[in-house]
Amino acid sequence: MSTQKYPFLIPVPPQAPRVKPSGLARWIGRTILRIGGWRVVGELPNISRLVLIGAPHSSNWDGVWGFAAKAALGLDIRVLGKDSLFRVPVLGWALRGLGVIPVDRSRASRVIEQAAAAIHAGEPFWYGLAPEGTRKRVERWKTGFWKIAKAANVPIQTLYFHYPDRIIGFGPLIEPSDDPDADMAKIRAWYVPWMGKNRGTT
Repeated sequence: MSTQKYPFLIPVPPQAPRVKPSGLARWIGRTILRIGGWRVVGELPNISRLVLIGAPHSSNWDGVWGFAAKAALGLDIRVLGKDSLFRVPVLGWALRGLGVIPVDRSRASRVIEQAAAAIHAGEPFWYGLAPEGTRKRVERWKTGFWKIAKAANVPIQTLYFHYPDRIIGFGPLIEPSDDPDADMAKIRAWYVPWMGKNRGTT
């Protein structure tokens, strides 16, 4: 895919996980971004396994633009969803098509174990989630993403939504240290300039 032909997208490096090529899915993703006036900026890391976090998450529209960018780029980014959702055949099929993996959320520790295991199970794997855990403003972010990255021994890729300029941006890659509080503070500080549809992260 030529970024000169689609200047609102960025190059996808060779080690980044990709979905099975689909001209229709790419076209749909590009069309949604183009009509919405959105563009993707930054640089994708050339690594095969990581945890990707997206914020601010303040609207269901984040999912529309996020999945459109994922389709347009052809990236294979997986997220975990409640296993109960997959009991409805049509919904389960649709969720799997979007890269959602069923998980038992009855115990938080099991979710971390399942996510870390999934990252290293076979093919290249980028695991994505919203660190705020809700569309509402929160004082403290959930630390699940940090725990998953630490357990899987992979870096954290930052992604932001900036609605004033209609940008989906890939920021710095962060290696988890042995100090979760310091890491969380650094990540939260980096997100301060970005504004979601209904709020920022502070």
